[in-house]
Amino acid sequence: MKKNLKKLVALGLVAIMGAMMLAGCGNKGGDDGKTKDGKTKIVFGYWDKNQKVAMEKMVEAYEASQDKVTVELQLTPYGEYWKKLETSATGGNAPDVFWLNVLHMDSYLEGGILVDITDAVKASDINDAFSEVLVNNYVRDGKNYAVPKDFDTNALWYNKELFDQAGVAYPTDDMSYDDFVALCAELKEKLPEGIYPFACPVDFQTWYYQTVYANGGWILNEDATETGYTDPKTMEGIQCWIDLIYAGYSPSAAALTETSADAMFEGKQIAMNFAGSYMVPQYVQNDVITDIIDCVEIPTFNGVETNCINGLGFAVYSKSKNIEAATDFAIWMGSAEAQKIQGETGVVISARNDAQEYFAATQEKFNLAAYTNHADKAYPLPVCSDVAPIYDLEAKTLQKAYNGEAPLKDVCEELKAEADALLNK
Repeated sequence: MKKNLKKLVALGLVAIMGAMMLAGCGNKGGDDGKTKDGKTKIVFGYWDKNQKVAMEKMVEAYEASQDKVTVELQLTPYGEYWKKLETSATGGNAPDVFWLNVLHMDSYLEGGILVDITDAVKASDINDAFSEVLVNNYVRDGKNYAVPKDFDTNALWYNKELFDQAGVAYPTDDMSYDDFVALCAELKEKLPEGIYPFACPVDFQTWYYQTVYANGGWILNEDATETGYTDPKTMEGIQCWIDLIYAGYSPSAAALTETSADAMFEGKQIAMNFAGSYMVPQYVQNDVITDIIDCVEIPTFNGVETNCINGLGFAVYSKSKNIEAATDFAIWMGSAEAQKIQGETGVVISARNDAQEYFAATQEKFNLAAYTNHADKAYPLPVCSDVAPIYDLEAKTLQKAYNGEAPLKDVCEELKAEADALLNK
């Protein structure tokens, strides 16, 4: 175990922050993981304050289902969450159950901090009640390491006020990429100077991975030894967004570095924007736009559905004093009752198939079914233990092509050489 945690440190994932921080992390229920009245204590770590109510309600329902376990919620802001979790894991004091995203899965597994919960998953209805894609996000070598919690996909949002001003028909769920480009051209002709039809930032999950995969391209091979940036199909899936910038349908890449696409959409500077489902609460709560926006499904590309899917899971800490109870709690959080509670808050899309409908039902004036329609056809993100630095390298290098500093082919050759070296160092 210590050897594995040293590997986690070597991967650059842990910053030791001192004994004071370690003392403030994880389970403080006593050396035996018990409360003063003899109950088994589980510490549950998560990061999103917007989901505080949902997590509290789910924990309350779990505690009501039995009388021998108590759950303490530990909220840590996202900017501190991973560092605190990794630091507490090296000290043997991490939360018993914690949120895990797909991007950290492989590093944490190699670090030895995840419990194999395969038997508990098999004994539950998880394999039948969740999509195979979401379950497999947390499966390695046939073993389960987390219970799917939620997922995010993408939708095309549009400003009805700007469309009405331009006299252009709203986008629809059945558009193709070519239809979308034609719509951008019509908007560019009719919108006022300084208002763009769309925005094309260097964003993998919400923009170009969707078209790369739909076009038959690839980013990472199966054994994570090579990248596919120079595959012509991959480059076509990236170039299609750069073309929109060159055509004047999107602000420049430099402008989008200064002001995000979301900020521009909320500021009525662009008529359309791709947005992950995690942006819905922000859009809905923005009084400036909430009454003049709606969304549709992402346009198809070459006749293929285009969407990427990501999400979170409930994982169990390998050095928990109460692994059996923690595993039971993690499994319960994937139950129909728990996932319904989460879905009804409208903050995220519950991962469980029979609970996905609640997300759209919470905001019926919006076409939020655009996020869940065809979610079973969405593409999972490429992941491996070295994926974080590769994503960073990708964003930095592709910026050159988006800015017009070099042709995409040259940029992708440079990117592949550096990314493959990272994978095989």
